[in-house]
Amino acid sequence: MKSEAEKYGYAISFVDANHDQSKQTSQVEDFISKHVDAIILSPADSKAVGPAIVEANNANVPVFTADIASTASQGVVITHVASDNVQGGKVAADLLGKALNGQGTIAIIDEPEVTSVQDRVKGFKQELAAKYPGISIVADQTAGGERSQAANVTDNLLQRFPNLSGIFGINDDSALGALQSVNAAGKSGKIRIVGYDANPEARKAIDAGLMVGDPEQHPDIIGKLTIDQIHDYFSGKTPPKRIPVQVGAYTKH
Repeated sequence: MKSEAEKYGYAISFVDANHDQSKQTSQVEDFISKHVDAIILSPADSKAVGPAIVEANNANVPVFTADIASTASQGVVITHVASDNVQGGKVAADLLGKALNGQGTIAIIDEPEVTSVQDRVKGFKQELAAKYPGISIVADQTAGGERSQAANVTDNLLQRFPNLSGIFGINDDSALGALQSVNAAGKSGKIRIVGYDANPEARKAIDAGLMVGDPEQHPDIIGKLTIDQIHDYFSGKTPPKRIPVQVGAYTKH
């Protein structure tokens, strides 16, 4: 976003709500009071973000979303730019399905409040059902996308399902938290883990053979395209409502 904004002479102010929607709403109100020309949101809560978007709409500040969409019944977003997360979920299912040779029981470490995660899980389940009938999902539990919670959730899952063979973590913190728990239980290598994002720490775990692989997002492209849509909007064009970005696969190098 920064490098693309420089091309157009735009200045960007970044803030982080840290998964707190009320904090994010306050940040939007602060941006409005500072008379910004546009707001980019990655909603802290896809449903609860609506009132914040309405406030920006009422102040005639255009809103764009990146990575995470708004599913609120209120509020107008000009363009949403994100990974094709349904396709990414299918990548995750193929990575795990092949690693398990099409047989076994798996758990999902989820974060259902977030639209991008909903899409990942949707694609994951679709692909498993279509290609890997010998694999069953025995649990789908939330851990808020946070590593420590994911470790705790996995601790419980390992007790409930001692023969668990695979885990899909909906982001890398979820997967790395699961890995921490699996290692502590002495089951390293016995339970196959797939995350999502392919961040540097996950890549190290994948390269070391501790994780199977990851669907690989391209946040640099998402950021660039979001700024491009803002520029088009300022130039009088009508950007598309949604711009999907293809997801790749990161495996051991």
